[in-house]
Amino acid sequence: MEELQKKQPHAIIISYPLQGHVIPTVHLAMKLASKGFTITFVNVESTHHKICKAQPHAAAGDDLFAGARESGLDIRYVTVSDGLPLEFDRSINLNEVLEAYLHLFPAMVDELVGKIVRTADPALNCLIADTFYAWQSTIANKYKLVHVSFWTEPALVFTLYYYLEFLRSNGHFASSQGNRKDAIDYIPGVESIQPTDLMSYLQDTDTSTTFHQIIFKAFDGVKRADFILCNTVHELESETILALNQKQPTFAIGPIFPSGFTKSIVPTSLWSKSDCTQWLSTKPTGSVLYVSFGSLVNVSKETIMELAHGLWLSGVSFIWVLRQDIVSSVETFSLPVGFEEGVKDKGLIVTWCSQIDVISHPSIGVLTHCGWNSVLESVWCTVPLLCFPLHTDQFTNRKLVVDYWRIGINLCDEKSITRREVAEKINRLMNEKSADELRNEIKKVKRILGNALISSSWILKS
Repeated sequence: MEELQKKQPHAIIISYPLQGHVIPTVHLAMKLASKGFTITFVNVESTHHKICKAQPHAAAGDDLFAGARESGLDIRYVTVSDGLPLEFDRSINLNEVLEAYLHLFPAMVDELVGKIVRTADPALNCLIADTFYAWQSTIANKYKLVHVSFWTEPALVFTLYYYLEFLRSNGHFASSQGNRKDAIDYIPGVESIQPTDLMSYLQDTDTSTTFHQIIFKAFDGVKRADFILCNTVHELESETILALNQKQPTFAIGPIFPSGFTKSIVPTSLWSKSDCTQWLSTKPTGSVLYVSFGSLVNVSKETIMELAHGLWLSGVSFIWVLRQDIVSSVETFSLPVGFEEGVKDKGLIVTWCSQIDVISHPSIGVLTHCGWNSVLESVWCTVPLLCFPLHTDQFTNRKLVVDYWRIGINLCDEKSITRREVAEKINRLMNEKSADELRNEIKKVKRILGNALISSSWILKS
């Protein structure tokens, strides 16, 4: 790092091709550039095309960081193939895509980084890549680059993956006799946690999947990183961060938001957005529930039906983000007969929207899948959370939200939900007294986030 500080810092940043990863990675690039870094931002070609398609008046050849450069930031932009044809349908061939990221993509990145190393001015001296990329330590070593692993989720989630061999050896993960059900109390920096609070991949009984192989390789490779950056806040996860620092230099640099918590000048959405602000402005403060389950995970038809009936029974006004592929990329779904007519004065259903615009409005509560970006953004906007995790880190994020910070309500502990349970929990969330109690706790967490935004500036600058 001392050698890097003596030179003009030039970092190549490589984003993981999922919405929840692209957003904080773009904002990290912007923050580093604002501190004097030259940045070469690498986007996966298929992700670039999807972002361009989602923007009005955008073209496939557009430079997504053109606006950032116009504002004075030295950010160069390039794309790289994932090894599959651009026209390949990634939405219905997920396993083939994951295999490509394991076996084809590393060679594509190696070739690109080598070219940039040979031609860059100022010279490239740092590689920052999403932790889930397993190849990064090999490429960083090959080109003699400082290796920074960027983790877009909480330190708690990182730590549980980091010590998955502890979980395995203690029988809580990948046990041939069936995983233990008792509390896990032996992970450094982690309070006692239940197996049901582990990420879904660590609750799975089949660990032979391609994504499990990605996790195993990624968390073997991350142990060779020079530095680990986490999109979290030290004061919220201090024991976990301190324990990680006993193993490797680890820095909490979150929350990574766009400057002023406004719309980013760099487009990051993989979906075309509807404008909900005019509809929202007609609703009283604290009266609208925003329902969103993120950009990737599927929800069963049965769950959609129970959620719809629950919303209807609750009587609250709502905005519901229902992606066209919410059930699957090849299967359609139907809302209950009479639902849209029955809620037409109270409900607005959209396929996607600007979440920041919606949750920053004073009339909002949130029913969320507990994606980490959504959690941090909701805290910043002091919005109460009703938690319904579906996949991966979302179960562990719920643990932080509901049990550690007490800023949200758990929708259910079972994999299936009922409409009456949904209606009851919505009304509890939106009740003035309980909402105020939650907001009081959220304000405490927001103050910590606000202080972290100031201190993270110093970390990134140094």
